[in-house]
Amino acid sequence: MKSLGRWPWRRLLVRGPSMVPTLRDRDVVLLRLRARARPRDVVLVRWAQRPEQLSVKRAVRREAGGWHVEGDNSFGSTDSRELGPAEVLGVVRWRLWPNPGRLR
Repeated sequence: MKSLGRWPWRRLLVRGPSMVPTLRDRDVVLLRLRARARPRDVVLVRWAQRPEQLSVKRAVRREAGGWHVEGDNSFGSTDSRELGPAEVLGVVRWRLWPNPGRLR
């Protein structure tokens, strides 16, 4: 977590199609670090197998070893169905651009 800094709120640029239609490539979102995730939240995660890769996914359920997360676009997402449980680093609360609003 140290590499993400001390401030609890962060802007994040979404890359890739895995969260379409909720989020699209190049959307800018507001993330709350270390927030408690709940099922259906959009979250920032890291997998033990790919510690250098951060991904935005949908929290499905808590499991032993982390969270089962999936992309909203099942055809364009690499997620817990292939990589197993993920560590949740924070919860995405708002889209800042292009259509500002709270994420559900």
